[in-house]
Amino acid sequence: MTTEPTNNQPFVESFDAARSGLPGAGLGWLKAARESGIERFEALGLPTPKLEAWKYTRLRPLEDTRYQPVTDEDGMAVLDTVPSLLPDPGGRPRLVFVNGRMRPNFWIDGDLPDGVHLECLRDVLETRPDWIRERLGAVAGEEASSLVQLNTAMMDTGFMLHVEEGVRVETPIEVIFVGGLTARPVAYSPRNLIVLGKGAEATVIKYHAGLGVGAYFANSVTEIDVGPGAQLRNYKVQAEAKEATHISTVRVRVARDATYESFSLSIGGRLSRNEVSVRLEGEDAHCALNGAYLMRGSEHCDNTIQIDHLVPRTTSREVFKGVLDDESRAVFQGRIVVHKDAQKADGHQLCKTLLLSTGAEIDAKPELEIYADDVKCSHGATTGQMDETVLFYLRSRGVPEALARNLLVQSFIGEALEKISDEGVRQAITDQVVHWLPAACYLAEEWRAE
Repeated sequence: MTTEPTNNQPFVESFDAARSGLPGAGLGWLKAARESGIERFEALGLPTPKLEAWKYTRLRPLEDTRYQPVTDEDGMAVLDTVPSLLPDPGGRPRLVFVNGRMRPNFWIDGDLPDGVHLECLRDVLETRPDWIRERLGAVAGEEASSLVQLNTAMMDTGFMLHVEEGVRVETPIEVIFVGGLTARPVAYSPRNLIVLGKGAEATVIKYHAGLGVGAYFANSVTEIDVGPGAQLRNYKVQAEAKEATHISTVRVRVARDATYESFSLSIGGRLSRNEVSVRLEGEDAHCALNGAYLMRGSEHCDNTIQIDHLVPRTTSREVFKGVLDDESRAVFQGRIVVHKDAQKADGHQLCKTLLLSTGAEIDAKPELEIYADDVKCSHGATTGQMDETVLFYLRSRGVPEALARNLLVQSFIGEALEKISDEGVRQAITDQVVHWLPAACYLAEEWRAE
């Protein structure tokens, strides 16, 4: 099935104007890949609700706004403080991108062990073009969606992480993408590649922070290859600016005895979509895809996830919790596919959403597609409002109403946060949830002191 071409011409024109200045412009194979990507995007057009995968999400900001490619000047926007997710970076490795441009003055090499290669896209294309040629697009696939095709054509930023066989990275690696602070609507296309060799281990934290009030479009694609027996913890916080459009596509391949753990928190942006596809390709492979979303105003958040159990004895776990207020809207589409030969597969999926207002809306579509007869799978989705009985109980014990509501929201989201295995990251993301709550929650310490 193809999409119906819509307002794609401005993006094609942007590619024509920017192609000579894109990273790796002198590499013939990359030039061919970019040309193929823009041709396929032009043929497919932007996704519309006529596509089943986009039934509940319309890319209206991309239809209403003409985005310009970012320039080096945009990347030099004044940034007094780096909005790090984790406190005091110290010797922790950190990369910072501002409007799609890597800022060397904010780079922290950190104490990475031998066998770890952490570089930005431009540098890898210059120093190791043969290595990246073998891997770029290998996980995303040639028959990718139109927005992945657009990213392939326009990729102008991003990072590459390669952890060699048997190497363990003890310290989390933080990659920060700062958007906004431009005088006009701009677009940038991060392309990230994470490759873990046999028995390797690493933790990656991606923080998308929006500053300013202008519109921008971030179309991100991340390819992840988790080798045999390797372990990757991949965490993400999306806190884009109010008028931002954030599209994130993640493609993951998990080998035998390997583990892939991810958690995504969405708390910003006019429109955001997290599209994740995981292929469990080796026996005893495991993935845990968890997340939370907190929306208010007219924000729209879409989580679309597919897990393919391709071989026997693979396991997957998926828990998403959401809180919606005002006129906000969320979409959860979770699909587990157990293929014909994937006996003993074990997959569980759960989505729960709390509505704080009558104007909020959630569209949930959990799915199981099973072609094997010896499996253990389940799925579920529930939606409800705050329990007034519990709220009354807290108030009767002297807890102020505003604080009581916030405590109930924190408790509700807590089930998803507990799935984060890294304690430091769990606390940092919990802090993000607390900061999202109405200001009344900060009365907690004052109330306890009385």
